[in-house]
Amino acid sequence: GYDLIKNTWPQNVFARLAVPEAILPAVVLSGTRIGTVCGQAALETGIPQGTAVIAGMTDSCAAQIGAGALNVGSWNSVLGTTLAFKGVTQELIHDPAGVMYSHRSPDGGWLPGGASGAGAGVLSLYFFERDLDALSVQAMEREPARIIAYPLASSGERFPFSEPGAERFFLGKPLDEIDIYAALLQGVAFVERLSFDYLDMLGAPIDGELSLTGGGARSRYWCQLRADVLGRSVRIPENSEPALGMAVLAASVGRRLADVAQEMSRTHEVIDPRPDRTGRFQEPYLRLIQELEHRGWISVLFARHARMRANP
Repeated sequence: GYDLIKNTWPQNVFARLAVPEAILPAVVLSGTRIGTVCGQAALETGIPQGTAVIAGMTDSCAAQIGAGALNVGSWNSVLGTTLAFKGVTQELIHDPAGVMYSHRSPDGGWLPGGASGAGAGVLSLYFFERDLDALSVQAMEREPARIIAYPLASSGERFPFSEPGAERFFLGKPLDEIDIYAALLQGVAFVERLSFDYLDMLGAPIDGELSLTGGGARSRYWCQLRADVLGRSVRIPENSEPALGMAVLAASVGRRLADVAQEMSRTHEVIDPRPDRTGRFQEPYLRLIQELEHRGWISVLFARHARMRANP
């Protein structure tokens, strides 16, 4: 594929394959004006003739723009079926384990990211078509959860570590279904915290604004729990749809993308961690780290760094 570092096609590869360079498309940064709507296209689409055509980007990056996570150190944590992360760095961050990847930012920097196999998808395995809000009311009375979970919905983990044979597990014996529900919500928050520990270990800046999006962000309690476990404030955008991100991208031609996003991305709510709650999760989080290290899923170095951040 295209070399984002050298900003060129791998000509030596295509030469060996006898692929003429002339047939390869030009590659530009997302947000670049690449043409205008012609008369025929205007007739067929209803889009006015002369309207600028702007180079687009992937849906995940567009959603990140829609969430307004575009300043260096800012992150967008997307909790859907799985838990995905998108951030911003000025320089390309190297990951020896290869579990983090980076897109090129329209502003010329980098958009690192990763996606865990943990997420809200695990809830459907245990609580399909149940009233999750009602379960959350009961779960909030059990903080921290009596048992610890690594909440994979299916086999294998890909971020913040790679373990093809990883399976969902629980530490401790649940007394009832609320114990399981509370452990799963808490477990996702622990994976989120572990992911930021890993990003910090790689040298990625993580001290900027954190926005929460995805279906899981519709749960006010889960967002509060995640803020408590992370020990940091989280922002819930009003709209983080990729369509909004593409509109921001189109409007940013000739301007700084982050400035345009700040103007167009509105905040629904900012949730601060509860000072009396954050400390409660320290011991179970450290137990999870110990278990992951014992299973050989995370390295000694990774475990040490996570413990160091938990006990600065």
